[in-house]
Amino acid sequence: MNRRQEIMEAAAKSFSLFGYKATTMDQVAKIANVGKGTIYTFFSNKEELFNAIVLKMIAEMQASTDAVTVEGAPFAQNAHARLMQILTFRKTHQLYAKLIEEEKELRTPAVIEVLANIESEIVSTIQAKIERAIHKGELKPCDSELVAYLLFKSYMALVVDWGKTHDEELTEERIAGLLSGTIFKCLLA
Repeated sequence: MNRRQEIMEAAAKSFSLFGYKATTMDQVAKIANVGKGTIYTFFSNKEELFNAIVLKMIAEMQASTDAVTVEGAPFAQNAHARLMQILTFRKTHQLYAKLIEEEKELRTPAVIEVLANIESEIVSTIQAKIERAIHKGELKPCDSELVAYLLFKSYMALVVDWGKTHDEELTEERIAGLLSGTIFKCLLA
């Protein structure tokens, strides 16, 4: 493993444990077992290092959603699987979970911006999948950006928010059934 990779792994560990605001370049250097100056040969500042870590996390999230996609399956089945995987990743990935926690508790501007960028990337990916399905004739023509946003926010509300105001969380089967009978039903060609 090269020095840059070691620094990125140390930084990911620090950001995951302490959050963005509390992570320092001194901590990263200590965890990576390198001098602080070595970090600056690869990254000009904490923000650049953080952004590199977040880009790596986004790539991991995309790989995890690609892994649940079934080639040749209907759009609704793959969309459901991918969206559920995104929300599982969001909850279980240590760094992502820590960023969500920091956004809620500290309202750190850099974290707010990064989470907004991640959401934008997710919506753009969903939009691209919708446009591909429209082109294949699987879905009716629609405003793909709005529908992508609606799908993402619907899943967020049902998976993340429902349990906050109700005694029990919804099962994946119930969520799939609800959205199959509403949003996906309206989209199918």
